[in-house]
Amino acid sequence: MRTRKGRERVQFSLSLGKNMKFLILVTLFGLSLAQHNPQLKSGRTAIVHLFEWRWADIAAECERFLGPNGFGGVQISPPNEHIIVSSPWRPWWQRYQPISYNLCSRSGSEAELRDMITRCNNVGVNIYVDAVINHMCGSGGGEGTHSSCGSWFSASKKDFPSVPYSSLDFNDNKCKTGSGEIENYNDPYQVRDCRLVGLLDLALEKEYVRGKVADFMNKLIDMGVAGFRVDASKHMWPGDVDTIYRRLNNLNTKWFPSGARPFIFQEVIDLGGEAISYTDYVHLGRVTEFKYGAKLGKVFRKWDEEKLFYTRTWGEGWSFMSDGNAVVFVDNHDNQRGHGAGGSSIITFWDSRLYKMAVGYMLAHPYGVTRVMSSYRWNRNFVNGKDQNDWMGPPSNTNGSTKSVSVNPDQTCGDGWVCEHRWRQITNMVIFRNVVNGQPQINWWDNQSNQVAFGRGDRGFIVFNNDDWTLNVTLNTGMSGGTYCDVISGQKEGNTCTGKQILVSHDGNAHFKISNLDEDPFVAIHAESKI
Repeated sequence: MRTRKGRERVQFSLSLGKNMKFLILVTLFGLSLAQHNPQLKSGRTAIVHLFEWRWADIAAECERFLGPNGFGGVQISPPNEHIIVSSPWRPWWQRYQPISYNLCSRSGSEAELRDMITRCNNVGVNIYVDAVINHMCGSGGGEGTHSSCGSWFSASKKDFPSVPYSSLDFNDNKCKTGSGEIENYNDPYQVRDCRLVGLLDLALEKEYVRGKVADFMNKLIDMGVAGFRVDASKHMWPGDVDTIYRRLNNLNTKWFPSGARPFIFQEVIDLGGEAISYTDYVHLGRVTEFKYGAKLGKVFRKWDEEKLFYTRTWGEGWSFMSDGNAVVFVDNHDNQRGHGAGGSSIITFWDSRLYKMAVGYMLAHPYGVTRVMSSYRWNRNFVNGKDQNDWMGPPSNTNGSTKSVSVNPDQTCGDGWVCEHRWRQITNMVIFRNVVNGQPQINWWDNQSNQVAFGRGDRGFIVFNNDDWTLNVTLNTGMSGGTYCDVISGQKEGNTCTGKQILVSHDGNAHFKISNLDEDPFVAIHAESKI
């Protein structure tokens, strides 16, 4: 028979147990929420993907351009050792076929990577690693030392001694398809347990494999990276990656606040209609919102009777994921080549006039964490609507090594590097986003067609003309009176403006005239562009 004290002790321990469970739940929820935070330095809001750049070039770009122009971070290509493919010759996708977690890739050595991370952090620019943890190289990758660090491996034997992984560390026994490949995307077990286009699928439910992946990511965190773009996330079980994320160290306190968690943004292609949804992953970190670029492309191309004025409810009103969960982009390294999601609606640097407008719209609008693309050109060869050269790697020397990024006197790039992030219109819209950060979208105007305008509090105002006729209208900008420099046609330099000047009257009104024939048919002003 229990005494009163005994009953009280039991009740107290039960109460403590409930409270402890609640505290654990709150702590775990807090961890995942923290992983949604890109940890950008104050006053910085945008990330740029310097696709296939060398570490030495990224370090220099942080110091000479990204830091001074307010960019918040760089997404880098996968830094791990990867296969070297000779047929086709050194394709971009070889970076997505790991051989080990050694940090030597076609972008440079571990020492160069560390130097780049340090130099970028020192000028306020974060580094986000493209982490390939779902798989190793393709099953047809052969046997030998054709890898970026020279490590021996055997794809056919599933033997990667530089990790080490053996045949026991892959999902072949779990996959239920005859081919071992994903055959049906409406079967979540196939999507997560079978091979994606022949890539050897890691058994992430194994403690040993989880430990190797966490060690790889933690080494990068300790070097100073701010987070990870997690490749092929939909092909991994949420519970497995959650376990790995929980093992990640806090960020390096040399550059980040004590207790800061790594930013996680997960590649989940979800346009609807498949078994796997972005909702499976949003509790773990942000997710790439692929509907964003696909829909924005249709709007600016005016396909499917889409009009720019329909974007009054842009964001969650278009059935996108919630603002706090989304990483958004006009194009990425996959879909600018017709891979991934969005098809031919995706706008890229090849359509430069539309592209500048679409990226300008993205950077002006408050929705999501924004990522700007920085690409290289390749010789496209379309046959029956498909680019036969979509595999082509970055500008390279005859020995296959990646060329350095050369910068021209006019600040554009040479040697095949596009450097969209350096285009005046895009750089200045990154600055615009920084200036208006935290301000609500207000003073919407449209002509019920493809001319729209909106403000961001009293800090900025932008006007677009995507119609086939001139925009000529007086609008309430919500901004204080004075003369402003349009940062699209030019920019403020000292007390002068190299582009159009916009006069805002004391009541906040301003007249805008934008020809549909203008090189860039949009105008943007902000508080820092006042003359």
